Amino acid sequence: MWYGLSSIAARLINYLLTPFLSYSSHISEAQYGEMSKLYAALPILNILFTYGFETAYFRFSSKEEYKPTIFSTTAWSLFISTVAFTGILWINQSFFGTAIGIINYSQLIKYAILIIAFDTLSVIPFARLRQEGRPIKFAIIKILGISINMFLTWFFIGYCAGTLETNPNSILNLVYDTKADPIIYIVLANLVQSIFTLLLLIPELKSIRFQFNTKLWKEMMIYSMPLLIVGFGGVINETCDRLMLNKWLPGTQDIKDTQVGIYSVCYKLSILITLFIQAFKMGAEPFFFKQAESGNPQRVYARVMKFFILVITVMFLFVSLYLPIWKFFIGPKYRIGLAVVPILLLANIFLGIYYNLSVWFKLSNKTIAGTYITLIGTVITLVVNYFFIPTFGYMASAWATFLCYGTMMVLSFVWGQKEYYIPYAWKKLVAYMVIVVVLFFIQKGITLLWSNQWFALAISTILLYIYCWFIFLVERKEFKKLPVIGGWIK
Repeated sequence: MWYGLSSIAARLINYLLTPFLSYSSHISEAQYGEMSKLYAALPILNILFTYGFETAYFRFSSKEEYKPTIFSTTAWSLFISTVAFTGILWINQSFFGTAIGIINYSQLIKYAILIIAFDTLSVIPFARLRQEGRPIKFAIIKILGISINMFLTWFFIGYCAGTLETNPNSILNLVYDTKADPIIYIVLANLVQSIFTLLLLIPELKSIRFQFNTKLWKEMMIYSMPLLIVGFGGVINETCDRLMLNKWLPGTQDIKDTQVGIYSVCYKLSILITLFIQAFKMGAEPFFFKQAESGNPQRVYARVMKFFILVITVMFLFVSLYLPIWKFFIGPKYRIGLAVVPILLLANIFLGIYYNLSVWFKLSNKTIAGTYITLIGTVITLVVNYFFIPTFGYMASAWATFLCYGTMMVLSFVWGQKEYYIPYAWKKLVAYMVIVVVLFFIQKGITLLWSNQWFALAISTILLYIYCWFIFLVERKEFKKLPVIGGWIK
C-alpha cells in the first residue's frame, strides 16, 4: 500500500502535465509527437543501462552470504557501466538522434543522455529503500522530484512563454529563449528532476563501500542477462509503437509527428490502470521474493492475483464508461484518437496480469522463459505494426499492443502452471474480465439509441454499481479476511 500509493501520487502529479501540455497553444501536435519519440527511446536506454540488476538485487539480497556486499557491488557495477554507456552515446549523438527520428534537436539529445545517466545512478539507492522497507523516504523523494519537474514545466511553458508573448523585453529572456523549440524546456525540466532526485539519495550513496564481490557479480549477471532481453522486448512492446508509427506511417514528417502526438496523448487516458500497474509492480516485486521464503507462498500469490483483477476490472469500467468525461483531460485537437483508449485499457490489464504471472520464472530462476515469452510478444508487435500501420495508422498500434500482451499473458499462465503451480481461480477471474467487457458494450449499445451525455453517464453509473455489487456478493468471504474492511462487513 505504501509503495503503491506513493507511486500513484508521484505519477499522478506527472500525468497532470498531459492536460497542461495538450491544451497549451505553445505546443503543437507535431511537437508533442517529437517529444513522444524521445520518451519512447528513453525506456530502451534504461533497460540497457540497468541490464536487469534491479531485479537481481532483490533476488540475491535475501541471501545471508551476500548481504554485506550486494549493495556496493551492484552500485559500482552500474556506476562503471553508466559512465561507459554515457560516453559512447555522447560521442554518437547524431547516430542516436537519427535512429529515433529526431534530427534537428541536438540539445534535446544531450539532455536525454544525461537524464538516463542520472536516473540509472538512482536505481539501486531506490531499490535499497524498497528492500529495507523505507517507503516514506522513497515516497517523499519520488514526489518531490516529480513536483520539481511539474513546476519547471509550468514555469517555462506556461509562465515564461506566455509572459514573453506580451512583454518581449521581460527579464525572463535570461532563462527562456522564445526562438527555441519549447519541448527543449520540457526535457530540461526532466533533467533537473533527475539531478535533484540523485542529490536527495546522497545518504544512500554514502553507504557505498570500496567492495566488489566478483562471485556475486557473476551470479547476478547470469541471472539478469535473460532479463535484459526481456526488458528490451518489453519496451519494444510498450513504447516503441511511437517510433514505429514515425517510421511506417505514410506522408510527410509533420503528418507523422502529428499522428504520433495524438496517439501518445490518448494513450495517457489509460492513466488509472497504468498508474495502478506501475504502483503494483513497484511494491510486488520485493514482496513476492520475501513471500517465497514462507511456508505456502503459492496461496498468497493466488490471492494477490484475485484482488489485482478485482481492482483493475473496476478501473477499466471507471475509465471506459466515463470516457465522455475523461476526454476533457486532453486538448480538443487530440480527441480524434479516443477510439484507441478502450483497446489500450484491455491491453494494459493483460500486461498487469502478466506481471503477476511472471513470479513463477523469477522465483524458479528460469528467467529464460520470460525471454522467450517476451520475444514472442515482440514479434507480434513488430509484425502487426509493420503490416497494418500504413493502412490503419495508430489504431494498428493499439491492436498490436492488445494482441501482444494478451498472448504473453496466456503463454505465461500455461507455461507457469506446469513449472510452478499456483492455484489461481482462473475461471472466475476470466469471467470477471469478460463481464466488464460485456458491460462496456452494453453501455455503448444503449447510448447509441439515445445520444445524450447525461443519460450516458447515468447508464455508466448504474452498470458500474451493478458490477461492484456483484463482486461484493461473490467475494464477500474473501473481503471479510481483509483487516481494512473485514470489520465493516461484519
